[in-house]
Order: sequence, then structure tokens, then C-alpha cells
Amino acid sequence: MTTAGGSAPDLEGWTHTYSGKVRDLYVPREASGAEGDVVLVVASDRISAYDYVLPTTIPDKGKILTAMSLWWFDQLTDVVPNHVVSLDVPDEVAGRAMICRQLRMYPIECVARGYLTGSAMTEYRASSSVCGVPLPPGLVESEKLPEPIFTPAAKAEVGEHDENITFEQTAERVGPAVARGLRETTLAVYARAARIAAARGILLADTKLEFGASPQPGEPDVVLGDEVLTPDSSRFWGAADYTPGRPQLSFDKQFVRDWLVSPASGWDRGGAAPPPELPHEVVERTRERYVEAYEQLTGRRFEA
Repeated sequence: MTTAGGSAPDLEGWTHTYSGKVRDLYVPREASGAEGDVVLVVASDRISAYDYVLPTTIPDKGKILTAMSLWWFDQLTDVVPNHVVSLDVPDEVAGRAMICRQLRMYPIECVARGYLTGSAMTEYRASSSVCGVPLPPGLVESEKLPEPIFTPAAKAEVGEHDENITFEQTAERVGPAVARGLRETTLAVYARAARIAAARGILLADTKLEFGASPQPGEPDVVLGDEVLTPDSSRFWGAADYTPGRPQLSFDKQFVRDWLVSPASGWDRGGAAPPPELPHEVVERTRERYVEAYEQLTGRRFEA
């Protein structure tokens, strides 16, 4: 049995219901009453790139993501409620799992961007806008935006691309009131997180959030779920090395992406073959960046 890598472990008292790119979900095996409203969220050591789950895992990645998300949830309690109920999880997944309230998740990836990079840079070059938000002319790669923007995407199935959409298209999917709540909360989370990160020498270029509604009547319609502000869902840049006009070195899986598209990998990204195993050096350097991000942001030492 593995609790860290590719396959979801068997856990006493829990039934596995779903595996995403990184996380495995379980529900209580004999749920009744309030127990049926929770889900066990387990972060594996799987890593994805270019819409593939790679055959190689990154040691301790799931623990780092869980610890970082929990730290950020604490920093954001006065900004938005979250789905965490308990950390009383099975021993096999201790440190990489949370018991969470089940939410009715919105089919929207809520992205806040404070800098121009990635797919936003590509879209800006083509239209001088991002997800329908017009931007000033003459912006360069990695430049700080005049103000953070909300750039939603429609969620895709595993292995498929999320589709960038406009705010108006978001409103069509979830309703105008919910769309406004998602935009307002996403930008509020980004503003708080960017201030905290900047004080620790890190720039938060952008981040992806997921929200859901509580199934209980009278409870909030916008609750923060999944992970939050980890290297898997955010671009973190070192402030000391930041230079507009070029790509920045990120605290994330950049080493993985760079190796996969290099001649050394021998992988044809446009072909039918899946990505190859990662070399040991790429695995180690990637793990180091995840640990570095956690320690620099939280001020805590990561204990494997």
C-alpha cells in the first residue's frame, strides 16, 4: 500500500471515491447524519505538468502542500470561511490529509493575477486584455499590473485544458450574485496573501482558488475549498531576483516543466506518448523548491 504516490491507499473506515491529479477523496464508510457531510482529502506526492500526471512522484510533496494550505487557511479566517473540519485522520495519511466539509463546488477556477505572465501574457499579446479585462498597452513579461485582476476559467476534466472565460460567462454559469461573490473574495484573498508574501521576500504573481457553497441552509455561499496558495496553485517569485521583461524563477515545478520540454527528456509534447520518468536531480531540485517556499513563507521548518 502506498500513501504518498500514485495509487490511493485503502483506509479503514473510509471509502475512496475520486482521484484527481494530486488529491484522493474519501467518504466515511458507514456515514450517518452529520458524518455524511464530510470528506477526507489526501494530498499525494503525485505531480502533474502539461495536463499529464507524471509517472514520478516528488517525495513529501503532499505533506508540504497540506501544511502550507493549513497555514494559509489560518491567515485568511477573517477573509473567507474554509472547509477544514478536523485533522484527526488515519495514521497512514497523517500530515497529508484533512477532514473537510463537503461543499457544492462551483465549476470555476477563480484566478487572481497581480503580474502578467503565463497564459495571461499570451492572451494580452493577442488582444490587449485577459479574460475580457482590458489592460494598458506596452506591458512586458512579468510586469506588475496596475491592480490585481480576476481571470476565471471553466474547470476541465483531468487531462483536459481549463478554458479561460470572462466574468460575464462566469455569471452565466453560477449566477450574477455568486459570480460577484467569487470575484470579490478571490481578489480579497489575493490582496491579503500578496501582502503577507511580500513581507517575507516573495512576490505572489497569481493564484488559483476553488470555492463551494455549504449545503446547509443559511450558511455561506462562498467557502474556500481544496488547497490554497501552494506552489501547485500559485506562482511565487523571489522578490530579490525579480526583473520585469523576462520570465522569473518560480518556487514550484518549473524544473519539471523545463526538463520535460528540453532535448534531454526525449519527449514529444505534441505526440501520443505520455511523459517519461523524471531524473533524480530534477526530483530533488523540485522538492527543494517546495520546501523553500513553505519555510520562507511560514517561517517554520519543514519536518518530513
